[in-house]
Amino acid sequence: MFGIEPAVTASAPGRVNLLGDHTDYNRGFVLPTVIPRKTVVEAALGGGMHEVYSATLDRLVRFGPGELVEFARYVGGCVRVLEQRGIEFPPLKLRIDSDVPVGAGLSSSAALEVATLRALAALLGAELDPEQAAALAHRAETEFAGVSCGIMDQMACSLGQAERMLFLDTMTLERRLLPLPAGTELLVIHSGVPRSLATSAYNQRRAECEAGAALLGIESLRLVHDARSLERLPSPLRERARHVVTENARVLAALGADAVGFGALMNQSHTSLRDDYAVSVPAVDALVAALQQAPDVFGARLTGAGFGGCCVALVVEGTAVGTGNQITKTGFEFLPTVVVPSPYS
Repeated sequence: MFGIEPAVTASAPGRVNLLGDHTDYNRGFVLPTVIPRKTVVEAALGGGMHEVYSATLDRLVRFGPGELVEFARYVGGCVRVLEQRGIEFPPLKLRIDSDVPVGAGLSSSAALEVATLRALAALLGAELDPEQAAALAHRAETEFAGVSCGIMDQMACSLGQAERMLFLDTMTLERRLLPLPAGTELLVIHSGVPRSLATSAYNQRRAECEAGAALLGIESLRLVHDARSLERLPSPLRERARHVVTENARVLAALGADAVGFGALMNQSHTSLRDDYAVSVPAVDALVAALQQAPDVFGARLTGAGFGGCCVALVVEGTAVGTGNQITKTGFEFLPTVVVPSPYS
């Protein structure tokens, strides 16, 4: 693209969340894992303006210091947060390639941010540990891309490991890597409905949670442990808070659950996301229902912020591809199946 070899190459995976959606910005518990799809960023020093080429979009953008343009606002945000740490940037040339689908609820933006930060740190010889990379990527997304997200996506893309679930307490950042339930693997299927966090009701949901916490006189919904105490809230704040409180409980219950119990928690989570949090859509509900009724499926739910995107199912080890083929033959639009296996039996 630029006629030179890259000086550095870095990458970061996408993620799928198994339980704990919309709890991270409420300082709650989450349980994601990484997927075998990643974003790769190649970088070199340039001249004049920053140049960023997306192989996925086949588009080149150029921008100067302080500018944030098009898809490169994520890259520009990463440059800005590093500049705020005192790092001076010469003009850059970056090439981005990714097989993490955009608008699917699999953290394409967080993978891009973490991969970009890793590449920039390596290019300039800066020290950046995985937790620092996640924190800076989160700032780039919230301050410069305009999405009021929690830190789950960036932590998962930066600290997650293949074939492990990342249990994360987003209030303390305490974390543990855990195996999937024995004898299982994950199936991820796209509903065919793309979604955009910046144009969806995502930020509205966060504001509703903050309003509910304020009426309860607490800092965040993480501090509520009994859903019955939410009954005095007006609707829809009551329903939004109830999802957060019960979802936190589901994440904690999943830590010691077998496959059957884990699947049941996933089913309950989807019902809560659909009815209390109101972030599902008919195509997603239909796909989840088909998955829940399929043989060898322990449980299924939407994953990510909702409003479209992907569903995730916990299935019997060795059956994910067959189950995915069976479901997609019913007429769902879908991306190629992502299978996240478990080595545990």
